[in-house]
Amino acid sequence: MRIEFFDTHISNQAVTRVADVLRSTRLSEGKMVKDFETELSRQIGLRNPVALNSGTSALHLGLALSGVGPGDEVILPAQTFIATGLVILAQYAKPVFADIQLRTGNIDPESIRRKITERTKAIMPVHWAGYPCDMDEIHAIAKEFNLAIIEDAAHALGATYKGRRVGTISRFTAFSFQAIKHLTTGDGGALCCLLDDDHRRARSRRWFGIDREHSQVSVLGERDYNVREVGYKYHMNDLSAAVGLGNLGEFDVTLKRRQDIADLYRTQLRGVPGLRFLECRDDRRSACWLFTVLVENRLAFIKKLKAQGIPASVVHQRIDRNLVFGGKTPGLDQQTIFDDRQISIPLHSKLTDEDVDHIIRAIHQGW
Repeated sequence: MRIEFFDTHISNQAVTRVADVLRSTRLSEGKMVKDFETELSRQIGLRNPVALNSGTSALHLGLALSGVGPGDEVILPAQTFIATGLVILAQYAKPVFADIQLRTGNIDPESIRRKITERTKAIMPVHWAGYPCDMDEIHAIAKEFNLAIIEDAAHALGATYKGRRVGTISRFTAFSFQAIKHLTTGDGGALCCLLDDDHRRARSRRWFGIDREHSQVSVLGERDYNVREVGYKYHMNDLSAAVGLGNLGEFDVTLKRRQDIADLYRTQLRGVPGLRFLECRDDRRSACWLFTVLVENRLAFIKKLKAQGIPASVVHQRIDRNLVFGGKTPGLDQQTIFDDRQISIPLHSKLTDEDVDHIIRAIHQGW
């Protein structure tokens, strides 16, 4: 038996929609992108989503719209993908790494508070594995110190926090639709904007700062525009949007399957010696992109599963170890423990009941 760690879900409707776009020969940003944004709002409840070519672009655009620039500091966890830190450097700002909670893998609000200086401009919480951060506490700190919040919700499409969808809580929330995410567009992302003015600016700045909706092509054959802000080539194209729009129809089913498997893991693996679950509170619901656990003797755990055709992965290790950030930040005690023990086991909608049973039995055998 061979089990995949990640799997990409492509619906039949996605294939049909892509073929329709190809036949139309209108491949860049157009009606399909607009329809995709509309359905993200309608089906998932996202606030003012702006479809982009990657989650990284969404993070960068959120920082730019927040006014982060040279000399500013942005507080983030090291437990994330390197893109979260690199976009801060791209704004000539300084990433400041806060500690995480061992029980969640998410940024610790009290550590955020300790990291604030007169140069702090923003906070970038990351919802590790799809489990929402303590957003009430983070918002209270941001309000006290007048800081922007850009949520990195690359793992968290469909997650809820105290009855609210992630993507409706903070001024900016960035999602990823990369190939192995819950909802894929091949590569893509979205920036959700609570404020309508931010939404308008994001739509313009995703395509060089040009307002495509309110500008016309002149008699000379070029669009008549007057750019007022630095913009980027971050727009999503209709091919990518067609994949996402087609997959959206099955999103609720695939998300529930992930959540059901995670619930089964929690029920069936409870009490296994040397294995500890991350937190699962009633006031929030994870999007279950990963099922991360803390284990003793991690290398033996990985080898035991691999011998039975089961992959396991840390997915991401602390990014502050990279020289581009100056090396590991001292004093991140919980991050250090998490980095030594965390491991994720397969979790995706294509796992069969037999696959899940095989994984559970293998772990029960010990390592």
